[in-house]
Amino acid sequence: MAIEGPLRELGIHDVFQLLDLSRKTGVLRVVSELRDNEGVVAFHAGRIAYASIRSNPHPIGEMLMKAGKISESDLASARSRQTEHGDRRRIGEILIEMAALTKTDVEQYVRRQAEAVVFELMSWSEGHFRFEESNPEEFPENPSVAVSTESVLMEAARRIDEWSRIADRVPSLSAIAEFADVAESHAGQLDLLPSEWEVLTKIDGRCDLRRLALELGRSDFDVAKIIYGLVSTGVVTLHLPDRMTRSVAGSNDEDDERRAVARALVLQGLTAARGGRLDDAVRVWKQYLDAHADDSDAPAVRDGIAAAERLVRALEGLHGE
Repeated sequence: MAIEGPLRELGIHDVFQLLDLSRKTGVLRVVSELRDNEGVVAFHAGRIAYASIRSNPHPIGEMLMKAGKISESDLASARSRQTEHGDRRRIGEILIEMAALTKTDVEQYVRRQAEAVVFELMSWSEGHFRFEESNPEEFPENPSVAVSTESVLMEAARRIDEWSRIADRVPSLSAIAEFADVAESHAGQLDLLPSEWEVLTKIDGRCDLRRLALELGRSDFDVAKIIYGLVSTGVVTLHLPDRMTRSVAGSNDEDDERRAVARALVLQGLTAARGGRLDDAVRVWKQYLDAHADDSDAPAVRDGIAAAERLVRALEGLHGE
């Protein structure tokens, strides 16, 4: 049975939660004509077994090789099993069987891949989703590696929240980094972290941030945070490719990003409240209202803050007795 609809009616976060809570197995496709982009996520019993997105193709095999987890020959052997011997399993599962990796290693990179895809999908308010249950052509039965959908959603929401703080200096993962003109008097005074030096070695004025992440075997988000620090200290500058200039200047992408940040803050507050961390929930919701006071969710958030504060006072009263 297929589940489908427009994202304007059911947001991608809600779609993921539905598949998680109902423990669905199958393949979710999310298509955006506006972005000319498509994301694919495979679920097994509600958990994420695989994720990819056309605009950000980080094949897990390449990620593992760039990170030094496997050799080029390991990857070639695993791919040979897929193409020449008809092995339909994911590359990570084959590498586990070859003893080139542990299950824990593969889970770590499946999670990283899923977080990057979900992070991007959560910024989409336009598009269409379709979930096909149990498609054996694209999804192997009983995968040995799958990660918690709830934890991936929480990490994506956290990233969107943090991205709102660095977006003034790092506007897009499509931005290209290049070295700034550093005065000679300051050239020998750079006090950088090892991760920052590592990123600097890959900057060539041509690779965008996604490519840098792939070359380094790091997540897009980690590289964006490191670049933010380098831009803030004046070591690096960023520019957008010509094809991106109109998008950044236009309203569609900005509106989508604003809505995604707002939604992430609301969900982050809900998660804190459900976990009994009422002070954290109030803090996050107030942060949401500071920037999004006119949004349609604002009245409900204000009610949530009032209810949480009443409950905190009541609990403090009980404790005082």
